[in-house]
Amino acid sequence: MASEQSASSAMALRFDLKSIGLGVLSFVVGISLWWLASASNATPLPGPIEVLERFGRSIGTGQLWIDIRASIGRVLAGFLLGSIIAVPVGFLMGWYRVARGLIDPWIQFFRVIPPLAIIPLAIVTMGIDETPKIFVIFLAAFLSAVVATYQGVVSVDKTFINAARVLGAKDWVIFTKVVVPASTPFILVGFRIGLGSAWATVVAAELIAAQSGLGFRMQQGQLYYDLPVIFVSLITIGVLGLIMDRLVVLAEQRLTIWQERV
Repeated sequence: MASEQSASSAMALRFDLKSIGLGVLSFVVGISLWWLASASNATPLPGPIEVLERFGRSIGTGQLWIDIRASIGRVLAGFLLGSIIAVPVGFLMGWYRVARGLIDPWIQFFRVIPPLAIIPLAIVTMGIDETPKIFVIFLAAFLSAVVATYQGVVSVDKTFINAARVLGAKDWVIFTKVVVPASTPFILVGFRIGLGSAWATVVAAELIAAQSGLGFRMQQGQLYYDLPVIFVSLITIGVLGLIMDRLVVLAEQRLTIWQERV
């Protein structure tokens, strides 16, 4: 048994090292292609060194930290609020047919309307402060998480549910011990999609009405044709989004340790 665990740990370590190596290689290739594109006369792209210098200046003046705090605050507020409400609604839809019939048409209706299209309406009805920005982020995160949660519930193998019933389990026990664990991978996938939607939405909201934030800073860069500023904001959004996504993946690995993985 000990030898099997040792072999499994060694294999996992080799897999992690291989993944890290591939990630570093991908990063180097990407930066090289960017440098080649900026060095040619075919594109007006700023080079990596120029963008890195602008990073340093933005950090030195404190402006980048202000924009990061503003955008992260909006993303987290909308995402957490949307996810917290989406999970029980998704379970309700998946577990009760009546609730599904009442709620699902509205979910599908709002799903086909891009959250970006609601931004003008939100600004007109809620003003230009933080409320409309957080609302549209909430909507984007909610729709992603509620659909994933609902799909997780209806995808639970009925054999497990029937076996639990045969063993005398009540509905609440079946729900908490069978349905919730089996739905967790779907819910976490919905969280990952919701995070991406939240970042896309906050950038669009800040382009329309904001005085700070990474999207607002990109708009300023566009107005003054300051490409390094745009790149700084884009890269910052990508890095922050990647970190948040990795945190959700880490939570998924801990919460679904029972699940077989390739």
